Amino acid sequence: MSRFAAALCAALLAFAPIVAPATEAPREPYGINLEGFAYPYPVSLLPLVNDGEQLRMAYMDVAPTQPNGRTVLLLHGRNFPSSYWAPVIKTLTDAGFRVVVPDQIGFGKSSKPTGELHFDTLARNTMALLDHLGIAKAEIVAHSMGGMLAVRIARAYPDRIAHLVLTAPIGLEDYRLYVPPIPSEKIMESEERLTADGYRKQLETNYALKLPPDQVTPFIDARFNLKGSADYSRWLKSFVSSYQMIYREPVVHEIPLLTQPTLFIMGADDHNAPGRPNAPEAVRAKMGQNAELATSLASRMREARAEVIANAGHLVFLDAPDKYNALLLGFLGR
Repeated sequence: MSRFAAALCAALLAFAPIVAPATEAPREPYGINLEGFAYPYPVSLLPLVNDGEQLRMAYMDVAPTQPNGRTVLLLHGRNFPSSYWAPVIKTLTDAGFRVVVPDQIGFGKSSKPTGELHFDTLARNTMALLDHLGIAKAEIVAHSMGGMLAVRIARAYPDRIAHLVLTAPIGLEDYRLYVPPIPSEKIMESEERLTADGYRKQLETNYALKLPPDQVTPFIDARFNLKGSADYSRWLKSFVSSYQMIYREPVVHEIPLLTQPTLFIMGADDHNAPGRPNAPEAVRAKMGQNAELATSLASRMREARAEVIANAGHLVFLDAPDKYNALLLGFLGR
């Protein structure tokens, strides 16, 4: 190359546009009550007062075409809006059940309180919803953290609950035995650093997801699009409080005392254990043996059994819908 050509190339490179590294595309912000995020059925709001604070509890109330006179109450997990129950709602309504699907206070489209979350308060709120709807007795189908709430409801209001289906519940062990107390500030800092890609990997790892990526994206959106909300700090405080509730208010010691017929439906690959990264490395492997824990607990209960679905993770009702639905309807239809 001649000196002139080399000089020309250098000059052109000097004025070439600088290409910035790829960054995540801007997100259309949701409100902290998931304003902008679609639910599969109409959402109603129930006014409540918790600790002197005026709040509203969101819920879906879905009627069957041919009612069988029974109602199922669906209780969601910590990291998911109740909209993820959509396929189970259809399964149940097709079978004749009325289906009531609340977002607990602090989650989904319900209010985010300024105070702390407690399972006893969530249980009272849920009973207030059933009273508002005129439902004297219901079946509970719960997932993940919802399983912990289901246990508290069934223990506190035994005459209101006919059967329990605990779907990949957490709380099958007392996490305080493994994980030291974590300051809320540390959890907030960790959440602030979490990226959407990081959260996707977290879901895939912690929950052993079998879903295609496009089915996981709504979960990412529901978590990250609200970071643009002006009230995001209030959502974050409530979200951190939900971790502390799970940690401080174990239910495993109450599970063997349940009197209702109970079915555990577990994914064989589900090893979710809240707080595991903060546990000493030597005990982490002992945590989250959920299928074995459920089987052991069921053997100590008055009327319970555990069913384990192979090649399914924490979202077992989405990973293996046909097997899950067969177990669910077979149990409720007894």
